[in-house]
Amino acid sequence: MSHHYSGPDYGFPHGDARLDITDLYAFPKPGNASKSILVMNVHPFAGVKPEGPTTDEAFATEAVYEFKIDTNGDAIADIAYRIRFSSSPDGAQSATVRRVEGVQAAGMGDEGETLIEAAPVSMGRDAQVMEAGDYRFFAGWRSDSFFFDTTGALNNMQFTGHDFFTEADVCSVVLEVPNSALGTGKIGVWHRTVDGAGGKWVQADRGALPSQSVFLTGEKKADYLAGEPADDARFVPVFAHSLEHTGGYAQEEATRVASTLLPDILIYDPSRPAAYPHNGRALSDDVMDGFISILTNGKVTSDNVAAHTDLLPSFPYLGAPHKNRAAKRVAA
Repeated sequence: MSHHYSGPDYGFPHGDARLDITDLYAFPKPGNASKSILVMNVHPFAGVKPEGPTTDEAFATEAVYEFKIDTNGDAIADIAYRIRFSSSPDGAQSATVRRVEGVQAAGMGDEGETLIEAAPVSMGRDAQVMEAGDYRFFAGWRSDSFFFDTTGALNNMQFTGHDFFTEADVCSVVLEVPNSALGTGKIGVWHRTVDGAGGKWVQADRGALPSQSVFLTGEKKADYLAGEPADDARFVPVFAHSLEHTGGYAQEEATRVASTLLPDILIYDPSRPAAYPHNGRALSDDVMDGFISILTNGKVTSDNVAAHTDLLPSFPYLGAPHKNRAAKRVAA
């Protein structure tokens, strides 16, 4: 289930669905190789523990949503794009996008050079897009591009090909970025949510590679979600222990495989086509077949679920949401 429900016991980080990151994508802009598309999906439309719909309010106004970018391979952010949301009296939300470099990019906060202001958050099926210079931005409800037989995974990997996410919605942040703003050559990308509701910034969720925080962190999940990629080597024994249990790996082999999964960073070269796990991640990449194979030590290699067919050919690329929340707000 990718990063969906990455909080304790398949719940939400800090008990807030809006802080739950689900999937990260990075791919070259179709038709324009000089730009890249970064996609951060958060806030599943429904929970499993507790079961039921989450709030229609898309994003937490007390939080910062971040794309973190490592340009030199040390697993420490050198560039960060920070998105904050505000609400108007009628409940509509808008976004501000800032960019920060250097030491500040590795820290917490909401400062930075303002790139985009007052970008509307889309609640309905129509995507409201804002452009500013070389950047293009979207935030709002979208059809979840992730596909997986979650029920089969929870039933001892007995897959039936049922896509749990066929009619699922998430909240998406989509940023079109000039490659020149991402450094040169290969970069590392991850995303995180930082919660400021308690009066100080606290990292609520983070990740890049699908499903690791859900299936492999064990009793160290809270530490993992609060951690930094540069320190991820400390979780190799935890991942290895999980792999021994799920796939019957020998200890030495489990440690070797776990080491290939950390640090939790998506490697992306903007000059090459996206193809997970080798370079970035496209919206239609079947990431879970590969992860299932790793998790089960090759005993199971597919959940028999295919990519969604509602993806768009142009920005913001994700399909329209299945539920029109704009109509509900107007009616209220």
